Amino acid sequence: MKNNYPHIFQPLTLRGMTMRNRVAMMPMGSDFAGHNGELSDEHIKYYELRARGGTGLIIVENICVKYPEGSNGTTQLRLDKDCYIPRMFNLTEACHRQGACIGVQINHAGASAMSSRIGMQPVSASTLPSKPGGETPRPLSKEELESIAKDYAAAARRAVNAGFDLIEIHAGHSYLISQFLSPTMNDRTDEFGGCAKNRARFCRMIIDEVRKAIGPRVPISLRLSVDELVEGGNTVEDCLEYLEYLNDEVDLFDTSAGLNPTIQYQIDANYLEDGWRSYMAKAVRDKFNKPTIAIGNIRDPKIADDIIARGDADLIGLGRGLIADPDWCNKAKYGDVCDIRKCISCNIGCVGNRIGGNKPLRCTINPDLTEGESYKKKQVAKPCSVVVVGAGTAGLEAACTAAEVGCQVTLLEKKDEIGGLSVEISKIPAKKRLADFPTYLKHRASKLSNLTIKTGVDATVEDIKAYQPDLVVNATGSVPLLPPIEGLHENLASADASVYSIMDMIDNLDNYPEDLTGKKVVVVGGGAVGLDVVEFFAPRGAETTIIEMMPIIGNGLDASSTASMKECMSKHHVTQMVNTALMKVNPHSFLVKYDGKEEELPFDYGFVCLGMKAHTPIWEAIEQGFEGENTEVINIGDSVRARRIIDGTDAGRHLVLNTLERLGYL
Repeated sequence: MKNNYPHIFQPLTLRGMTMRNRVAMMPMGSDFAGHNGELSDEHIKYYELRARGGTGLIIVENICVKYPEGSNGTTQLRLDKDCYIPRMFNLTEACHRQGACIGVQINHAGASAMSSRIGMQPVSASTLPSKPGGETPRPLSKEELESIAKDYAAAARRAVNAGFDLIEIHAGHSYLISQFLSPTMNDRTDEFGGCAKNRARFCRMIIDEVRKAIGPRVPISLRLSVDELVEGGNTVEDCLEYLEYLNDEVDLFDTSAGLNPTIQYQIDANYLEDGWRSYMAKAVRDKFNKPTIAIGNIRDPKIADDIIARGDADLIGLGRGLIADPDWCNKAKYGDVCDIRKCISCNIGCVGNRIGGNKPLRCTINPDLTEGESYKKKQVAKPCSVVVVGAGTAGLEAACTAAEVGCQVTLLEKKDEIGGLSVEISKIPAKKRLADFPTYLKHRASKLSNLTIKTGVDATVEDIKAYQPDLVVNATGSVPLLPPIEGLHENLASADASVYSIMDMIDNLDNYPEDLTGKKVVVVGGGAVGLDVVEFFAPRGAETTIIEMMPIIGNGLDASSTASMKECMSKHHVTQMVNTALMKVNPHSFLVKYDGKEEELPFDYGFVCLGMKAHTPIWEAIEQGFEGENTEVINIGDSVRARRIIDGTDAGRHLVLNTLERLGYL
């Protein structure tokens, strides 16, 4: 078998651990744990699947060393008692059997904990909260710090006993150690505050205690926010200074970025380039001549290989990329890059579900995080004809899934191209990664001989019946929502007006000047669609205003996207008008109403972005046309209700499989 990307796929030894390649799965919360912090069967299957996919080193999500004080989630894993060792051993054994090394990240949340969850006031270096508007923590005494250092050591000892090959100490991302290291959260005047050496003292204590507990053969990794990217926070140079006091006994530096207020750089926003953080790994590696992990939106194996080849880092850290495709390593090494289901950095099922949502980890483009592609083992027991109407992402997922289990599938698409709305939205520069998903689906479909795709077909019930289907899947998607507001329909995209929808903007992307200084842009609608418009025009210098009827802009966005939005609004001085209703659309102005007063907002470009609505031109006819016949009909994706890609992908996989199983075809 061929070996693509040779720099990634070479072994690396750290103390007593040898990894088969240079790819490490980064520790990411899953909310799979039980309420008591015990590892679940779901956890084991999730990590084992990534180990089987060829990952060199799995680093398990952060584990609480002191409960409840140090807990940072609703269902965080724990290792503060011996009773958690047996299940952890089951996990390490499962991953070892797949050829992977496995480490675990130990952590104390400090001020990032919530009193409503832990039942006490959070603790920290000082009284400074870990994020704007956060709870005021209680400063820890020296005696408490010494005790917590021993808690880290005890958790590390349990981890080694459970079979873990590496211990990672979390010293970044606004957790407790980070709260000592960062000047933004530490204003102490004793031996643990002030200069870099003092701020590093607590971390030094922990490293020393952990090393004593685990002995000389087990490597220690230290995760850092190398560049905090907040005003008054540590820069790369500041990090290199305090690391002079932490370098001893650390075998691997896991070089991350950002704090709570800059979470969009910690959990990379979609517009950030592949490998954008590698300069941080290189800075640490160059100074201390020790292995580093480079992370940061790395999706392309070529970019990952180049990072290793040019000496920026020794390991490539993949997080969401391995959520999206657990076989990333095997596909990169032996297969075709087009087979990789590349993460699109949407942050919906991973960040959005967990942070604030308190729901288990999910993925927009991977409908099954624990079973992977095992569904393909279920093949049809009798012939089954499936017709799918609509070749957006939901329809493509449905068609591919049905074909992969042996159905004869016909996919009908009205347009000349397949991929749907995702292809259109991906034309916006900041959304270009979105194109990777329909590209993957097209490639996947092209390999299925029992899947026929017909484009340019405005399907009718008679067309569908010609295929004698046993199952019809309607996936006709959504269109922009344009309510009956006075003047809207008359002025929208009129030659005599400057009023547009999101689709009008996309169709004219190449016609907008790079410099729009002095131009007025007004966007009606503060949801994801309206924000896409703002994030396109505001950086070009346009005087931008966004209007939202609700009290909040960006309602429902994940934490990373919310932080990106706020940064854009602040940096480019975007005017935000909430609790504001659109009353009338004029050719070159909007009449809006807020606080009982009306105001006219003139513009050079006005956009009405009030969301999307289900587009169901044929669904009613399908229901009626097959009534009383031995054909099952289902409606999926946006054509049920305009939602997100994740909902359509999930239905395209699971609703289709469950329907086939219910009907006795599987």
